[in-house]
Amino acid sequence: MPHSNSLPPKENALFKRILRCYEHKQYKNGLKFAKQILSNPKFAEHGETLAMKGLTLNCLGRKDEAYEYVRRGLRNDLKSPRSDKKYDEAIKCYRNALKWEKENIQILRDLSLLQIQMRDLEGYKDTRYQLFILRPTQRASWIGFAMSYHLLGDYEIANSILDAYRTNQMKGPYDYEHSELLLYQNMVLAESGQYDRALQHLHKFQSQILDKLSIKETSGEYYLKLKRFKDAEAVYEDLLKRNPENVMYYQKLVEAKQLSDPDEKVAFYDVYKKEYPRAIAPRRLQLTEACLPAFESLVDEYLRHGLHKGIPPLFMDLRSLYADQSKADTIEKLIEQYMDCLSKSGTFGPKADEVKQPASALLWTYYFAAQHYDYKQDTDRALKYIDAAIDHTPTLIELYIVKGRIYKHAGDPVRAYGWLEEAQAMDTADRYVNSKCARYMLRAGHVQRAEDMCAKFTREGVPATENLNEMQCMWFQTEAAAAYQRLKQWGEALKKAHEVDRHFSEIMEDQFDFHSYCMRKMTLRSYVGLLRLEDVLRAHPFYFRCARVAIQVYLRLYAHPLQDVPQTQEPDTG
Repeated sequence: MPHSNSLPPKENALFKRILRCYEHKQYKNGLKFAKQILSNPKFAEHGETLAMKGLTLNCLGRKDEAYEYVRRGLRNDLKSPRSDKKYDEAIKCYRNALKWEKENIQILRDLSLLQIQMRDLEGYKDTRYQLFILRPTQRASWIGFAMSYHLLGDYEIANSILDAYRTNQMKGPYDYEHSELLLYQNMVLAESGQYDRALQHLHKFQSQILDKLSIKETSGEYYLKLKRFKDAEAVYEDLLKRNPENVMYYQKLVEAKQLSDPDEKVAFYDVYKKEYPRAIAPRRLQLTEACLPAFESLVDEYLRHGLHKGIPPLFMDLRSLYADQSKADTIEKLIEQYMDCLSKSGTFGPKADEVKQPASALLWTYYFAAQHYDYKQDTDRALKYIDAAIDHTPTLIELYIVKGRIYKHAGDPVRAYGWLEEAQAMDTADRYVNSKCARYMLRAGHVQRAEDMCAKFTREGVPATENLNEMQCMWFQTEAAAAYQRLKQWGEALKKAHEVDRHFSEIMEDQFDFHSYCMRKMTLRSYVGLLRLEDVLRAHPFYFRCARVAIQVYLRLYAHPLQDVPQTQEPDTG
C-alpha cells in the first residue's frame, strides 16, 4: 500500500496541503484536497489520506463517518511508519489507534511486535497481558506473556505461566513444538540460577523431549554447576562416545574429574588417544596441557603425522602453542631437524631404523617452516623456505598464497598482491583464492582490479559492487573503505562505510519477521538467542572497522574541508 512519501509529486503536494489545512482548521478545504487524491483509482485506499479525512470529518462533528475513515486508514496504512523503519512513530500510531478500539487484536499484536523490536520490554509486557486476557485459549497468548516476564528477568512468574499453560492447555500427542516448549521452560529455570529445579524438570519430562542430545549436554552442565562431579563424568563420557572430536566434551570432562595438574591432564588425554585412535581432538588438546620435556615427544609425533599426511592447516592448528616461548623453540628445533634429515635421507630423524617418507613430506615441512618464521617476523628465512618449497613443487597454489602473506606481513602489499595474482591464475575457478586475491588487490590500492576480480563470481549483467552490496559481502566493503581512505578518496570511503552500516541496520530490521514466526513455530530458545545477538550486533569487527574509517574521514573533512584537498585522479564524490 503506498503512503505519503511514495505518492507521485502532484498527489504528495495535495497531501501536504491537507496537513496544512488541518493545522489551520481549514477543514472544508482539507476535505476538498483529500477528495482529489482519493478520487484517483490508484490511491482510493491510500491509508494516510483516509486517516486525515477521518480526522478532518471528526473536527466537523461527523463522528460516525470520521470513525469509518480512520478505521479504513488504519487498516490500509497503519504499517506505513514501520515500512519507513520509524518504529517509534509507528508505536505512537498504534497507541492512538487503541484509543479508538481498545480490544482490537490485530492492533495489539502489531504493537507488541514493534515494542519487542524496540526493546520496550515494559510496554511489551503490558500489551502481551492484554492479548492474554482477550485470547486466553491461544498458545501464542500464553507464550508471549511468559516471554515478556522472562526478558524482564522475572523468571519465577515466567515459569509459573508456562507451568499453568502446560497443565491446563496442553494435550498429547507430544510433538517437536511441545518438546521445544519444555526446553524453553528449562532454560528459564536455569537462567534463574535454580539448577536443581532445572535438572529435576529435565529428568521429569525427558520422555517428552525429542532433542536427546540437548538433554545430555544440558544435564551435564547442571551437574557441574551443582558440583555433582561423578554424575557429570558419566554424562560427558557417554557424550564422547557419540562424538570423540568435540573439544568442549573433553574440557568439561577434565572439569568433572577435577584435574588441575598438567601431568594428570596429559595422562587423561593418553587414555582417550588409545580409546579413539583416529580422533585428533585428544592429541591436539594434550599439546596445550603438556610441559617440557614430555611436550617434545608429543609434538614430534603430532608433527610427523601431519607432515606425512600433508595437512595444509597444520601450522594454523599449532599456532596457539606459540604463546609459550619454550614450545615455539621446541617446534622450531624439530622442524629444522626434519628438513635436514628429509633432504639427506628422506626420513624425519637421524636414526637408522626410521621409515622412509614420501617426497611430499619435505615440501610440507618447507611450507610449515615458512609460516613458522613468518610468524616470528624473520622474513628472510620465511622467504628462503617458501622459495625452496616452490622449487620443489611449483604447481601447489597454497605456496604462492603463503608467499604473498609473508610479503604482506613484511609491509609490502604490492608484491604480496603480485603473488596472490599468480596463485589465482593457476586456478581461476577457485572462489577462495579469487576472494583472497581481491582482498590483497584492495590492500595494494587497486580497487578497480579487485572489482573486476570479484566480477568473475558475481551475477552477470550487474556491476560487481552492486551485486556484492546486495549479497552483504562485508569483507569486500570494509577492505574497499580502508583502500579508498588510503587513496584519499573520502567520498568513496564514506560510501562503502555507510553500505556496511546499512547492512547492520537491515540485519536489525530483519528480526522483525521472526517475532511472530518464532512464537508460531515454538523455536523459543533460538529466538531468545537471536534477540540477545541483535542487542550486541554492532560489536562485530566488520562494523567496528567501517565505523572507524567513517569517523576518521569525517574528522579529516572537518579539519580540512574538501576545497583544501588536492584533486584525486577520479572525481571525488564527497
